[in-house]
Amino acid sequence: MITTSAGVRRTYYALQLGNTLAASLIWGINTIFLLDAGLSNLEAFAANAFFTAGMVLFEVPTGVVADLWGRRASFLLGTVTLAVTTGLYVLLWQVEAPFWQWAVVSLLLGLGFTFFSGAVEAWLVDALTATGYTGQLETVFARGQAISGGGMLVGSVAGGYIAQLVNLGAPFVLRAAILALMFVAASLFMRDIGFTPRRDARPVAEIREIVSSSVEYGWRIPAVKYLMLAGPFTGGVGIYVFYALQPHLLDLYGDPSAYGVAGLAAALVAGAQIVGGLVTPAIRRLFHRRTSALIAVEVLSTGVIALLGLLANFWVALVLVAAWGLLFAAAMPIRQAYLNGLIPSQQRATILSFDSLMSNTGGIVTQPLLGRAADVWGYPASFLVSSVVQVAALPFVARSRAQRAPADTDVAATPTP
Repeated sequence: MITTSAGVRRTYYALQLGNTLAASLIWGINTIFLLDAGLSNLEAFAANAFFTAGMVLFEVPTGVVADLWGRRASFLLGTVTLAVTTGLYVLLWQVEAPFWQWAVVSLLLGLGFTFFSGAVEAWLVDALTATGYTGQLETVFARGQAISGGGMLVGSVAGGYIAQLVNLGAPFVLRAAILALMFVAASLFMRDIGFTPRRDARPVAEIREIVSSSVEYGWRIPAVKYLMLAGPFTGGVGIYVFYALQPHLLDLYGDPSAYGVAGLAAALVAGAQIVGGLVTPAIRRLFHRRTSALIAVEVLSTGVIALLGLLANFWVALVLVAAWGLLFAAAMPIRQAYLNGLIPSQQRATILSFDSLMSNTGGIVTQPLLGRAADVWGYPASFLVSSVVQVAALPFVARSRAQRAPADTDVAATPTP
């Protein structure tokens, strides 16, 4: 049984490492995998959009599962769901299944990820509070992000070269195996601390109460609402750019079968994530307000995406990918600390899931539209369109900043009661 904040942090880091390693095995070749299965750019990104739609549809219900039956239960359900749906992806690839089957399985794949979003973060914050942690949340999130980046670096590079040496389905099979191991690890070491699941509650009544409270403590708090409204623009663009970089780098490199090169996109983002996690505390000290840091990073990130569309050189693109990943990685722990400081513990997992829902909503619309833009005008033009879409997030972050919430400047780890 974990009794110290150090134990909580070690468990959190282990969960982050294992999950990211499993997930990232296919991140470097996912788009190429879909295209190899016979899908067009529009269909491939539409399949990704169905995955995002699954995350939107199931975010709040699975967040409620975490708040009612426990964060650990939610995590375990996530590992099982992801392992099964990942196996189904391999089956669809082998038989070159029609698009509608990809859409259905992608939807269920999204369900698997929603069991994680909100639950692990809520588990961490509540457990740290219960064990008397007095440090800064940014520090824990940043270190977890750096560790995740290490897992992503190994997974994305390994996935690309495993696909090149064996076939495009092999990284997916390995991913399912690692998820099975994560199920065993979480069963043994993850326990709900600082939070008591209400397993004897009536689900329908409790869901209604929790969702109502989440709206009150989330959507009706202006600082939270405006931060969430920025999510569809940054989230939708982020997921498209990440997956479009794979075939774009292969186009620039000139060898469509160099899957290891395609994995460089994810590997560079992973490396940037490690560095970003390490420099986040220093970046935070440059700004009095967390929202000021978020706005600065958003502006720079938009410029980098535009340059990806304007500069058609492989080596320059690699530098820009690293810069884009670094900016994203540096901003995420700051945003997490800000949001967690605005919401209460009892509704934490549900509100965090709702925030993830808002971010993923943008991906439902932007991915097929930007994928179609890539079909018609090419990947560089789709990146220029992406930069325009992302600009729309800035006014909402500015409105959140205008609320002058205490969490915007607070340095304590203890969230709002």
